[in-house]
Amino acid sequence: MNAARTKGTRNVPGMNRPVPLGRRSIVALALTSLVGVTAFGWPLLASTESALVGHSTDAPWLFALLLPLLLAVVVAQISEGRTAGGGAPGLDAKAVALLGVLAAAGAALRPLGAGTAGLEPMFFLMVLAGRVLGPGFGFVLGALSMFASALLTGGVGPWLPFQMLAMGWVSLGAGLLPGPERLRGRRELVMLAAYGAGASLLYGTIMNLQGWPYIAGLASSISFVPGDPLPDNLVRFAVYCLTTSLGWDLPRAALTITLCLTLGTPVLRALRRATRRAAFAAPVAFHPPSKD
Repeated sequence: MNAARTKGTRNVPGMNRPVPLGRRSIVALALTSLVGVTAFGWPLLASTESALVGHSTDAPWLFALLLPLLLAVVVAQISEGRTAGGGAPGLDAKAVALLGVLAAAGAALRPLGAGTAGLEPMFFLMVLAGRVLGPGFGFVLGALSMFASALLTGGVGPWLPFQMLAMGWVSLGAGLLPGPERLRGRRELVMLAAYGAGASLLYGTIMNLQGWPYIAGLASSISFVPGDPLPDNLVRFAVYCLTTSLGWDLPRAALTITLCLTLGTPVLRALRRATRRAAFAAPVAFHPPSKD
């Protein structure tokens, strides 16, 4: 019975995604992302007279308290989701176990390159896991992995909720790429490598946006000026990224490309085999014992 159930799930669309995206999950993710975009970009839109500008040093702590609560809402909504077919829980015990294993692996990978020219091998795992397991699972995995790695490395601070949200977006985006039924083999690896490179660069950029308004002592050509026109601040921000963080973002992107192209095939196979054997979201039917 178990073998037949596992075999039957191989070609069913969405069966290998332990956290399917239902309506409530989509709304919760959209709300969290909207708040996240606001958290990252509010300094560019605040006027000089805004109370937020006057208390810019307090704002990160406000979001540090707010964002984990919103992320917890997202996790709760996803866990209450229902699959389209069988009505099984969206996040069952097997999915939780796999989530814990992958989050631990991602947390363990991050310190291997942290502090060395921006090299962070966890990005390639987050991209591949999001690809196989879907956007909902990917978002939760990215956020949880970043949280676990912060506890492991002592990197807890007001920047942590921003890192969790940004890494969640990285894995979520990988889950939204064209499905494996359309791209497999070398073309899939090239697509994942290209996405991983772009996501690595974008991650560094938006994390720059989180800290840039609060860094004092910068040259006037790259510093944030509260209340200045948005185009002027964006030009300064672009120069700031090119002169301060590009040397970290490019090695991260290069490492992600290399790992996706060299280790992508066995890792994708292992993840797909694990989800197939676990038969996530497979409908379970109970039959009365036979009278024979």
